[in-house]
Amino acid sequence: MLDSTHQTATLPDIAQEEKAHIGGQLQWVGMSDIEMPLQLNADVQVKTGVARVRAEVSLDDSASKGIHMSRLYLACDRLFSKQSVDFDALSALTDEFLDSHRDLSRNALVEVESDILLRRKALVTNHAGWRSYPIKLTVVNCQQTGAARYLSFQVVYSSTCPCSAALARQLIQDNFDRQFDGDMVSKADVVTWLGSTEGINATPHSQRSTAVVKIKLNPNQSRVPVEYFIETVENTLQTAVQTAVKRADEQAFALRNGQNLMFCEDAARRIKQALEKSDRVQQFHLRVTHHESLHPHDATAEAYSR
Repeated sequence: MLDSTHQTATLPDIAQEEKAHIGGQLQWVGMSDIEMPLQLNADVQVKTGVARVRAEVSLDDSASKGIHMSRLYLACDRLFSKQSVDFDALSALTDEFLDSHRDLSRNALVEVESDILLRRKALVTNHAGWRSYPIKLTVVNCQQTGAARYLSFQVVYSSTCPCSAALARQLIQDNFDRQFDGDMVSKADVVTWLGSTEGINATPHSQRSTAVVKIKLNPNQSRVPVEYFIETVENTLQTAVQTAVKRADEQAFALRNGQNLMFCEDAARRIKQALEKSDRVQQFHLRVTHHESLHPHDATAEAYSR
């Protein structure tokens, strides 16, 4: 009878024992969408979530048939199962990838994608609710350039079209001129008229919009600064979508939209300026998308640091 406890001593290891039929180096080899638990060491308390991990190394030995993928998985399992994850931990994980592939690889990377829940306050009242933010943490460890640390995230906001607002104002002006044709106008009549459905006969269009930002962080950044950068972008735009609202909050949101009319170009420039002022940012790339309510297509703008 075969003793299963000793099978590993005789099982073949094709990746190590055989050479590649077609040789050549490969930039990245490994696994993606590895399911892991995630306890994030961030600048805000984040509930335990589910991570989707990409773990890869370069295959620099052109004659080797492949890498040892199980070594990458087991290294991820040891990290994500036992400790909080930050950029120092991910950097150490890429070092472990390289140690386990010393004769095969000179470069390693790990990417961690997840959705984090943050508690967000209403604009006016004491209500609050949960918002989900997609994030991605990336460490790329290259022999020639060293390790680089990246944070990516998405913010959802409202954008009101400046052109549509101007056209709506013109219609309201024309409507006013038709309603009040004399030189003497009663203030009370105007106030009443403005509060009626006949008074404001046009409104500008607005739409839900998204900003996707990728930041190259300083090399000494360990704790994940998700709250800092999400709030930087939201405070810059002023019209981040809301969670729990009462009428006072909805009215305050309408006021913010009216005071922050934005083309996609305006939104991209606001975010760009805010990131350029931050001493935590080495480089960045951003893309904003206004999911048009007027058109069946989107309006987009993109910017990045030089």
